[in-house]
Amino acid sequence: MMEATPAQPPLIGITGRRADAKLIGAPRGFADAPVDIYLEEYASSIRLAGGMPVHIPLEVDAKAMIARIDGLIIAGGEDVDPKLYGEERGEHTQPGNGLRDASELALLREATSAGVPVLGICRGHQLINVAFGGTLIQHLEESDEQEQHFHGEFDRDNRHQQVVIEPGSVLHEIYGEQTGVNSYHHQAVGALGEGVRVVARAGDGIIEAIEVPEANVVGVQWHPECYSGDPLFERFVDTATQARERRTKEN
Repeated sequence: MMEATPAQPPLIGITGRRADAKLIGAPRGFADAPVDIYLEEYASSIRLAGGMPVHIPLEVDAKAMIARIDGLIIAGGEDVDPKLYGEERGEHTQPGNGLRDASELALLREATSAGVPVLGICRGHQLINVAFGGTLIQHLEESDEQEQHFHGEFDRDNRHQQVVIEPGSVLHEIYGEQTGVNSYHHQAVGALGEGVRVVARAGDGIIEAIEVPEANVVGVQWHPECYSGDPLFERFVDTATQARERRTKEN
């Protein structure tokens, strides 16, 4: 009797950012060469959860890439261009990367169309809301009524902020009513996009997580990849596996 072939781990695509090679100490002749940067903890989180990570370059055929992967992670990084949600750039908004914006939006559109699950983290969470027609708060000013949301003085695995999670959400199934998170953002989700649901807030009401239930999309403002073995990644890998099985049957 032949043994069953072990199931292949789901392939999870992870986006990155671009910079000049001088950032990594390249010699003069290569200082301006483009370098794609992928923070390793995204990939190791997927490996620990049983998935197979793959890094996605900016210049990619989105439709062809989504046809090959089982899940998409839109990673953190620079600010989203405010023109994408109908605003001028504020004084605190960083110049972004239009190529990255366009690449990730195309990947997100193809993923939702094909039934491929999406997890957005920090910038990725914000981009999801923009993609569905929402806006962003371009800068969070500190005040007596508002918490500090950028804690650069803390180690990245320090859970120095509490978020309250809505019942009936994917995140509630994972974490329960609340969880401690890290916080490294100066922007936040503003007006919600079509079909976008708020599923977690900070104590001052700032939106910390969203879901698009009809599209199998989750976005979190914090950085779960900084915690070794965060259960969000196990849930995402399981979801990607189930989605792959459904797509296989449909095809």
